[in-house]
Amino acid sequence: MTQPAVVNGDLIMDGETLDVLDPSTGNLLDRTIRGTFEHIDAAVDAARAATEGWRHTPYARRSQILRRVAELLRRDREQLALLESRDTGKPLTQARADADVASRYFEFYANVMEAYFGHSPPANDDIIAYTRHVPFGVTGHIIPWNYPLQIGCRTLAPAIAVGNCAVVKPAENAPLSVIKIAQLALEAGVPPGVINVVPGLGSEAGAALAGHKGIDHLSFTGSVSVGASVAKAAADNVVPVALELGGKSPNIVFPDADLEQALPVIVKSMIQNAGQTCSAGSRLLVQEDARDAVISGLAQLLADLSIGAGPDDPDLGPLISAKQRDHVTHMVARAVDAGFTQVVGPGNVTVPDKGFFFPPTLLDDVDPAAEIACQEAFGPVVAATTFSTVDDAISLANGTDYGLIAAVWTKNLDTAHLLAEEVHAGQVYLNTYGAGGGVEHAFGGVKKSGYGREKGVEALDAFSQTKSVVLKITR
Repeated sequence: MTQPAVVNGDLIMDGETLDVLDPSTGNLLDRTIRGTFEHIDAAVDAARAATEGWRHTPYARRSQILRRVAELLRRDREQLALLESRDTGKPLTQARADADVASRYFEFYANVMEAYFGHSPPANDDIIAYTRHVPFGVTGHIIPWNYPLQIGCRTLAPAIAVGNCAVVKPAENAPLSVIKIAQLALEAGVPPGVINVVPGLGSEAGAALAGHKGIDHLSFTGSVSVGASVAKAAADNVVPVALELGGKSPNIVFPDADLEQALPVIVKSMIQNAGQTCSAGSRLLVQEDARDAVISGLAQLLADLSIGAGPDDPDLGPLISAKQRDHVTHMVARAVDAGFTQVVGPGNVTVPDKGFFFPPTLLDDVDPAAEIACQEAFGPVVAATTFSTVDDAISLANGTDYGLIAAVWTKNLDTAHLLAEEVHAGQVYLNTYGAGGGVEHAFGGVKKSGYGREKGVEALDAFSQTKSVVLKITR
């Protein structure tokens, strides 16, 4: 069966199709329509037509509808998780967590929007001034293939909460759960046209959405190179953009760290979704006195991981595609050729023959200026480097073009708070690690990790404009 576009509440099936492959086997999983400019244009028109009715829907009513979406996402949790696991290859436990967070986004913004007030700034005695939060109108959303269910809801929920209507282009590699979200939203009572989903290629449907003159705001999650192209296309129409791009996030480990607590979390940070996470812990900075214990401990944990098809719920699933597997393979091979020590990885960890699998890989003695230490592999790979002093740790942590998240492992509060202040990242974790953190915590990067903030109350700010109203009192 071919999965449709959802435009103005209708399921659109016309046109060419795209194959969606199962990453665990490489076999055909499903098909979607291949969205064109005409499909995007129709979706933008539908969103524009729905804006006046939706933005004037009372806050209490919008809140009720968002809560109903959350209820349906929770009702269909197992179905959505299995769909996401098959579509992306991620282990079923991780897909269930994504389904839980997806429903939480709608629930959170349903609650917060009812207390999302404007301000009354100070003024002269004869002036009354206040601000209002005004929706942009039509928002475009380009969703990546690594967390389609979670990131789809992460941007959709706050956007429609404040009164926008949305056009969504999911990734061609993993579009199925985003199409399902649109259908559940209609069942929940979201009016036709408020959420429209057009699957298709990034170079076709994605480019059409990014450069469309009818959108008023665009959010994009993906690579730096594509993000730059998206921002340029939107800039031609003077459309604001929120970019959530790559990362090369470090776990910074000091000798006084509780390794029993830290090491399992560090492993999870690097293998979550097979390392295909913008906030993956892909760098390991270890104080030289802790190096031996940390490297040996991680090597044992990585060697003991179970690897298999996502729906079988292993520790580590496949990469999204053969192209991505080849990218990671070549990047690790170049690192080994450069003389860095492969402690765990290809050759000493067995992976399934079918599907797009890559073994968990730990590289040690890595030059901090090397490609593997500075650029995203987007696989279950971590590059380890030692440091001597706190200043060295700060310099290394800030030594890439990225700044998405970082984690500091130490019992010394002075050290922890110093690094929290000095490390350039949108989120800093102390003795824990969160792939983006909770729904309530603002998320976004600095430098080439992007700009703008998602999640938390800050997302409502991002998807609305502030209007000032000033009244002069005549005496």
